Amino acid sequence: MAGKTAYHVAVVGATGAVGQKIVQILNKRDFPIKQLTLLSSSRSAGKKVTFRDQEIVIQEAKPESFDGVDIALFSAGGEISKQLAPAAVERGCVVIDNTSAFRMDEDVPLIVPEVNATDIKNHQGILANPNCSTIQMVAALKPIQQAFGLERVIVSTYQAVSGAGAAACDELKQQTENHLKDETMHAELLPVKSDEKHYPIAFNALPQIDKFQDNGYTFEEMKMINETKKILHAPGLSVAATCVRLPFYTSHAESVYVEVEKDEVTVADVWQVLEGAEGIVLEDDPATQTYPTPLSAAEKDDVFVGRVRKDLDQSNGFHLWIVSDNLVKGAALNTVQIAEKLIEQGLSS
Repeated sequence: MAGKTAYHVAVVGATGAVGQKIVQILNKRDFPIKQLTLLSSSRSAGKKVTFRDQEIVIQEAKPESFDGVDIALFSAGGEISKQLAPAAVERGCVVIDNTSAFRMDEDVPLIVPEVNATDIKNHQGILANPNCSTIQMVAALKPIQQAFGLERVIVSTYQAVSGAGAAACDELKQQTENHLKDETMHAELLPVKSDEKHYPIAFNALPQIDKFQDNGYTFEEMKMINETKKILHAPGLSVAATCVRLPFYTSHAESVYVEVEKDEVTVADVWQVLEGAEGIVLEDDPATQTYPTPLSAAEKDDVFVGRVRKDLDQSNGFHLWIVSDNLVKGAALNTVQIAEKLIEQGLSS
């Protein structure tokens, strides 16, 4: 890859919500592409996508699909990544994976470019994109950690249904329409073709994202806990998470409580470091009701922070409200930014 000025890029999962967004962002950011290969399941093979005035036929993803590919951006589910990412690496390709398949592997850097871009140099062919909720939180925590140190993090998330895929968005739409037509909306479980419980999402709040683990936390919560420690290089950091799905389509919001190591830190001090942080937009003025919301963050690249308050009882404690588009910075954009940093650092497989 060294010395190249344009690259053969493959997008795996090109017809999915994140895959489509990746293709849009590659175009928007004028990524140096010599050739773009779009890969998906056999069901989507044969469909056509227009990219930079060129019509590209989507192909079925197979190991041989990565012959001659420099960088592959994966967003097709963890099982697909486990099957095809090693095959891509064997063919000299660098994989940037947007699933949980490799995130906690010791040999796989877990990257948020504004936070730990230097870790890219440690890759052995695969780089991992963190969980969407983790990305926006660590982007805001990193400048605070650098300036004041971090002792503790407690996060409660308010996550959009798009994080659960297109089917969940369709479900929210249908349930909402039924409710507004005065059709009966019950709190009991909905019929599903599995043994798993399934509660309605419309006009509801679901304190479960992904499956419960033996410790009582969900897999989503454990992803936030473990990924935060890995990205911030803080294995001893105290982190707790509660992840909740709410009935809106786009952007995740988070209420984050942190305790810093330094004494006598003020809200103004926190504002100052956030205002100077890459990828962070501070929107915090209680006098004018200025703060970020999921709607205001939708389709935007940045991580937005507001409602910065000092805890009333803990002198080193602060509360923050963090919002970002889960499909943009929380997935597709971060993936492309990792690829940009990979090229900038001149690192190949």
